[in-house]
Amino acid sequence: MSSFWSIWITVLTLGTLIGCIFLLRWTLTNFTGVKEGESMGHEFDGIEELNNPLPRWWSIFFMVTIIWGFVYLAFYPGLGNFKGIFGWKSSNQGITSIADSKAQTQAAKDAGLAVQYDREVNSAQERFGPIFEGLAKQEYSELVKNEEALRIGQRLFLQNCAQCHGSDGKGTTGFPNLTDDDWLYGGSPEEIEETLLYGRKAQGMIAWKTMLGGEQGVKEVAAYVRSLSGMDVDTELADAGKEKFAMCAACHGSEGQGSHAMGIALGAPRLNDDIWLYGGSPRAVEASIRDGRAGVMPAWKDFLGEDKIRVVSAYVYSLSADKTDNE
Repeated sequence: MSSFWSIWITVLTLGTLIGCIFLLRWTLTNFTGVKEGESMGHEFDGIEELNNPLPRWWSIFFMVTIIWGFVYLAFYPGLGNFKGIFGWKSSNQGITSIADSKAQTQAAKDAGLAVQYDREVNSAQERFGPIFEGLAKQEYSELVKNEEALRIGQRLFLQNCAQCHGSDGKGTTGFPNLTDDDWLYGGSPEEIEETLLYGRKAQGMIAWKTMLGGEQGVKEVAAYVRSLSGMDVDTELADAGKEKFAMCAACHGSEGQGSHAMGIALGAPRLNDDIWLYGGSPRAVEASIRDGRAGVMPAWKDFLGEDKIRVVSAYVYSLSADKTDNE
């Protein structure tokens, strides 16, 4: 530390302590001309103000604290470049600050936890690896009928997938229902496995408000889209939106059948059923058209491994309502 900052810190610290002494002395001095304990001549709402001094115990502790401050600064380093009367140092000679000490302690702890984690992972792999390897060698037609494999797949699903798709696999707003017959990228076991291995990133539903001519155009297309699924809508709005829907057909199909039905892996959902990823109310559909949507499914290959993913895929496939159509 430079001499300037050493002097600055010393003056500021000692000045503060000395200032506290004068402040305490000043508050203990009676400048009112009224004896302690007598009335100050003020009364409000039946409460009379008396000339009472600061509590003696409080004043004593305040002074003791100030004295302790001087003693601490005299014996311990920290007052600028002053090293203290005895030049005491920390027993951790290589550590220059408390922050460094904490950082080194945390680093050692993290390293220990990392070693422990690796040890537990390796132990689990030795114990359970052969089990998953054996299950992964089975055909899907066998796996979906293997109750033990499905129980294992369910546990893996609950640990890794339920946060988004729900513990029952029925999903929520923005996260697909895995128990119905509607699939963005295909519902066969192999397609489900591909989704889990490499993840999915939708091409993106762009915001259409400007291209549709504003809010009115959004309402018209939303009405037509909802009519595709058999909902009651304003026919005038729907008729006006039908022509504008031609801009949407490239992804969703001319009849709203979705990209998967057209053999294109865009992730554009069907619009002619009663299944809605972000909600089928007028407000929800209008929001999708107006602001756009972008769904992302992370890749699990590096986290779970191919053997576990095959077991999870079998479990997810077993939940699907259309699994009989794929068998």
